[in-house]
Parts: sequence; C-alpha cells; structure tokens
Amino acid sequence: MTTVTSPLVGRAIGLAAVPDPVFSGAMVGPGTAIDPVREPSEAVSPIDGVIVSMHPHAFVVVDGEGHGVLTHLGIDTVQLNGQGFELLVNKGDTVTRGQAVVRWNPAEVEAAGKSPICPIVALEATADSLSDVVEDGDVKAGDQLFGWS
Repeated sequence: MTTVTSPLVGRAIGLAAVPDPVFSGAMVGPGTAIDPVREPSEAVSPIDGVIVSMHPHAFVVVDGEGHGVLTHLGIDTVQLNGQGFELLVNKGDTVTRGQAVVRWNPAEVEAAGKSPICPIVALEATADSLSDVVEDGDVKAGDQLFGWS
C-alpha cells in the first residue's frame, strides 16, 4: 500500500472539479486535486521515490512498488514556459515524502490567467485501487490524500 500525501497547502476539491477534461475525466488516472493557498509556496513530494519526470509545472515520483504519482501545478501552466517556477530537485533524484520539489506562486499563475488548481494523480491506476480519497476540506502538505494498493 502506497500512502499518497498532499504536496501542497490548500483545499481538496476532487478531480471532477478540475477545469480540464483530461484530468476531470480521470483520463490520466484517478486521484484528487488541491486548490492551493494563493501565496508563494513549495510543492513537496507526495511519496518517497525517484523523480522520473521533472518540468517546472509538473513532476512525477515513482516509489519502490512502481507507483507513479503526478503532481501538476496548475492547469495550462506549461504555457508559462517555466516563468514563476523554481526547480529544487532534478530528474533522477531520490526524494523523500515532504521534500520540497518546486517553488512557485499560485497567485502569479492566477494573475497570468491560468487556473492554479493542482491535480494529484495515480498514474496507470484503476479507480478501485485507491482508497480513502480526500475530495473536500482543508489540507496541509503531508496530509494523506489517498491510499493506493
């Protein structure tokens, strides 16, 4: 069982509330989403593992069981070309749960006309492999979002 924790401080809203059909339709995978606090912050790793994909606006960590978790910082933020995002680790790095991965400012993302909502997705998982998915309420970085078996 992999426990996936929140990479961000904010409010859990669930994937269905994400303003992007690819995420809201769970086409990337099941999970949840966080509406982050509008202040400069660090997105932290939701699991222990290795960074297998690293972009300013998104990263994937894969744990020892082969579970890959995507943290996507905002919607359509790839169009910002990395502006406002600072990478704190590199692809191939081993990270621990709660370790800072990207520094960003959701308020700047919103000011640039993009949604700061952050999908947290279990890649290549089935919906029934996730348990106790948090889809509402305030969350702190490190709070459990879902279990993945």
